[in-house]
Amino acid sequence: MTTVLTGYGPWGIVAGGSDGVGAAFAHAMAARGMNVVLVARRVPVLEAFAGEIRARHGVEVRTVAIDLATPDALSQLEQATADLEIGLFVYNAGGDDRSAAFLDKDLATHLTLVHRNCHSVLEAAYRFGGPMVTRGRGAVVLVTSGAAWAGGATLAAYGATKAFDLILAEGLWAEWRDSGVDVLGLVLGKTDTPSMHRVLDGKGGSLGEVADPVDVAEQALDHLGDGPTWIWGSNPTGGSPFGAMSRRDAVLVMSRGATTTG
Repeated sequence: MTTVLTGYGPWGIVAGGSDGVGAAFAHAMAARGMNVVLVARRVPVLEAFAGEIRARHGVEVRTVAIDLATPDALSQLEQATADLEIGLFVYNAGGDDRSAAFLDKDLATHLTLVHRNCHSVLEAAYRFGGPMVTRGRGAVVLVTSGAAWAGGATLAAYGATKAFDLILAEGLWAEWRDSGVDVLGLVLGKTDTPSMHRVLDGKGGSLGEVADPVDVAEQALDHLGDGPTWIWGSNPTGGSPFGAMSRRDAVLVMSRGATTTG
């Protein structure tokens, strides 16, 4: 059964909302009657996509062109949407376009990733989740990754940031579950996105079996109330796919996967 989103509030924000999973979320939210704020860095892409959403779904769309890795990004976003009641916040930004060993990336690249995937996620939850709790309605989706389950070669920093997002989502769900605010940590494996294509193009790999972003977004919106986590795959509310495996063995398995698939 399709979840009606307007009960959360009239507007939703998609951070990282110009392509891939973010774009799929924007379409799905708009199709369910929610006005959408699209957040990304590239103004021409944002404006073109906003026009597409308006034409297809007949909702209001606002664009905010900011880099979520900058220190004042979330305060800018808060100011740009101060006149709106935000009922749903989807934080989808934070992919890693280049799979490489830890020391093969410069320190600034790592720190930018940490800011975008940790600092900004926490700040978004605080700035936009707080009013939801006060109003007694709303929902927050933090898109994380299967890289959060265990450390892995070429995934050290990225996996660590995604683990942060996963634990943050679970903790907020526990705190806000009786306040009328749903929180969902959406755990994705390989998904057919531009970011995944860039990683595989750089390594000469193939996509293999991947998730469709449209299916991902629709399923997440249908299960906003089924937190704290929703895992794309065969066991959406289960635990780690590594089960009772030792941490060492899980890291070795994750490392083999990283070297072959990104």
